[in-house]
Amino acid sequence: MKKVLAILLACMLVIPSFALTVSAGDAAPEGSVYWLNFKPESDEALQAIATKYTEETGVPVKVVTAASGTYSQTLTSEMDKSSAPTLFVVGNQAGVQTWGDYCYDLTGTPVAEELNTDAYNLYDADGKLCSIGYCYECFGIIVNKELLEAAGHSLDEITNFETLKAVADDIHARAEELGFDAFTSSGMDDSSSWRFSGHLANLDLFYESRDAGGWTDTPAEITGAYLENFKNLWDLYTTDTATDKAALATGGFDAEAEFGNKQAVFYQNGNWEFGALTETYGLDPATLAMIPFYGGVEGEEEAGLNCGTENCWAVNAKASEADIQATLDFMYWLVTAGSEDAVATFGAMPYKNAAESTNVFLAQANEYSNAGKYVMTWAFNYTPNVDDWRAGVVSAMNQYDNGGDWAMVEAAFVQGWAAQYAAANE
Repeated sequence: MKKVLAILLACMLVIPSFALTVSAGDAAPEGSVYWLNFKPESDEALQAIATKYTEETGVPVKVVTAASGTYSQTLTSEMDKSSAPTLFVVGNQAGVQTWGDYCYDLTGTPVAEELNTDAYNLYDADGKLCSIGYCYECFGIIVNKELLEAAGHSLDEITNFETLKAVADDIHARAEELGFDAFTSSGMDDSSSWRFSGHLANLDLFYESRDAGGWTDTPAEITGAYLENFKNLWDLYTTDTATDKAALATGGFDAEAEFGNKQAVFYQNGNWEFGALTETYGLDPATLAMIPFYGGVEGEEEAGLNCGTENCWAVNAKASEADIQATLDFMYWLVTAGSEDAVATFGAMPYKNAAESTNVFLAQANEYSNAGKYVMTWAFNYTPNVDDWRAGVVSAMNQYDNGGDWAMVEAAFVQGWAAQYAAANE
């Protein structure tokens, strides 16, 4: 009997020890992630991504999506709570000024080291890396490579304005023979003029901003230093085309249909056109490309596409060390091993080892960055009283297209900017 009791006692002593060993092996991971999402259209996908990461790692990930147009209010409310977001969006310099104290310095973190460009990074006045871009959009000149090659040219020929003009001039001169022209129409009605008074204007504004070290706020004045380059490209658009420039002001053109129906080789627009061109018009994605705005600026051979975003990640510096580390680990996974699912909802991510986007234009934007080309960031976002300024530019461009002097366009840009800045800051 004593022997049996001794054996039972020994077993009782061993079992807790074994239980402790098993428990230690299955210990819950330290830290958790709370992502306050900025993009309502991505909510369903991000919930699935969060579940997948938790299943793979055991780290709890909560995604809360702010309703459209309410992100700032939601963030302010959530940051007041004891369980505040560990991952949130700080998408511009105004956001840095508001939330800079809450931003963990991302300098040197593994996720920041994965970036293929610093174009989307936001810093505070002391140089702290407050937030980093996680997705973006791009625009430039869309090219139908099939038509380009049918005209006896290739994409490799086009590296700057001189070569773009040579190719476009040749195609336009042979348009009747080829059955297509160089550029689509550049309508100046409200449905189309934004492509030029907004996006093409970035050709001047980006380089002015770059010369100034990169704008972080709207400057009171601009110089128009690169308006000659803007003019170069605008003249090419409106000369090497089937559309009479004098008719552009009346509008009523459909550049998307012209390009989709293979009536022109070149079409200025952005990555958002990919679905319409491939699905509505049935163009083969393999025949599509996007090239930068080449206007004759020195060194433009090293330019990439016009890319921008307000989708920039920040990590809550006031969270616990465990939650900060868990959040950084999650971000790194999102831009590497988990990037296929993330890219499927975001379109493209500016990271060296992220999955390639199925959107050809976004994939090419990344290719430019990976090749070391500079991003033409969205300086046009700083336009004061944007609608009024653009209206003045459109009016001047229409007068120019009908025989007016280019000086009117220069005045609309430069003097118009100063006037609108003054009006916005009365």
